[in-house]
Amino acid sequence: MADPTGFMKFEREEPKKRAREERVHDWREVYADLGAEERNKEVRTQASRCMDCGIPFCHSGASGCPLGNLIPEWNDLVRQGHWAAASDRLHATNNFPEFTGKLCPAPCEAGCVLSISPESGGPVAIKRVEATIADQSWEMGLVEAQASEVASGQRVAVVGSGPAGLAAAQQLTRAGHEVTVFERDDRLGGLLRYGIPSFKMEKRHLDRRLAQLRKEGTQFVTGCEVGVDLTVEELRATYDAVVLAVGALRGRDDKVTPGRELRGVHLAMEHLVQANRKVEGDGPPEITAEGKHVLVIGGGDTGADCYGTATRQGALSVTQLDQYPMPPSTRDDDRSPWPTWPYILRTYPAHDEGGERVFGVAVKRFVGDDEGHVRSVELQKVRVSRNPETGVREVVPLSEEVEEIPADLVLLAIGFEGVEHMRLLDDLDIELTRQGRIGCGADWQTAAPGVFVCGDAHRGASLVVWAIAEGRSVANAVDAYLTGASDLPAPVHPTALPLAVV
Repeated sequence: MADPTGFMKFEREEPKKRAREERVHDWREVYADLGAEERNKEVRTQASRCMDCGIPFCHSGASGCPLGNLIPEWNDLVRQGHWAAASDRLHATNNFPEFTGKLCPAPCEAGCVLSISPESGGPVAIKRVEATIADQSWEMGLVEAQASEVASGQRVAVVGSGPAGLAAAQQLTRAGHEVTVFERDDRLGGLLRYGIPSFKMEKRHLDRRLAQLRKEGTQFVTGCEVGVDLTVEELRATYDAVVLAVGALRGRDDKVTPGRELRGVHLAMEHLVQANRKVEGDGPPEITAEGKHVLVIGGGDTGADCYGTATRQGALSVTQLDQYPMPPSTRDDDRSPWPTWPYILRTYPAHDEGGERVFGVAVKRFVGDDEGHVRSVELQKVRVSRNPETGVREVVPLSEEVEEIPADLVLLAIGFEGVEHMRLLDDLDIELTRQGRIGCGADWQTAAPGVFVCGDAHRGASLVVWAIAEGRSVANAVDAYLTGASDLPAPVHPTALPLAVV
């Protein structure tokens, strides 16, 4: 069993970062490469803090990992240095642990029993252990293609190559179906490729998983927009089932603030996609922060990605705005009691690289020059509240006082409104829900027979871990639809509530 006193003998330690002066000049991952021996020694110590508690909330779908990762099991295996067994237990529930180990905000750690009291030293470093198991798995040659020994004779089309689509495709290929993944972009990966900056996850991690999928038999078609380049009639005639994993890429815009039409005001993804394309070797971006005062509006993950990207592009200054007041540094048991996701201040590595974060403010007006380009913004201190009668969120200025700050590039990172409007959905007679999502029944099937949905397209913009979980679950449903029954795992149900992570 685990070491029941490990958390009393060892403090929680975060992974070491590369020096700020070094990392802001490249696009490599933020965290230092310690070498396998030193890295593994540190992580074995961190894994020994896991108590294997009687009720492991860390892998509960309601408060912890929606994949049902067997966290206490592989923590103990790592503690003992059994890397191959730990890899086996981790991959039993997670197709892509290096993605979650680098990108997931770790609801499992929020649900860790050691999160109950600050005196415990903080939760087990689950995310760090997971990422290290994944790295060690590749280094030891433990990750191999798992080709099916039987062929079902059934063909499945997966539309979208993000984490949900890739997870569904891998599971269905391993079940013996002939799977083709369609991607409208020129490269595979969806937001993993063009939304997530390389300083959070280098694309080599994605590329080697794609190579594994290809060896298993999954086929890929890029530069193909299903519904346009491949019509719905052709899709229906060729494939026995279709999985929609098209994401929720319709960015929320600011349609009311005066000056929004000025040049230099962009949605966050416009900036991130171009920056990632440059890293891939596609040439200089049209939207760049180089030599500019950059204002990022929005305090979440996407805002932090813009923050770090602008710093690396050579911005003169970076300021991130959040309408809400600064959260507390520790959990407020009244507002977010354990094991729920805590409302606390979250600082990303990008925030340690310079710039400024400002809370409790909103833009009153974008100010432009004579040529129609944004040059500054007017800010007001505000209070965000919910109207007790209508339930609508309201942003109320606290005074008429205005502060003007320079801004040559403004990036709107204020969330997503749902699935993009596309001909594919029109031709399938699928209507979006009021929340902008694609609805489905208990079997993950949409209103169009034989067409299934998973990931952000179903639940709205969410976490990579939820995308993988839904991809695995929809694979179970498609397999059962095609063959009558399925032994594939289904970690989540379509009605599972989304995690409240901003």
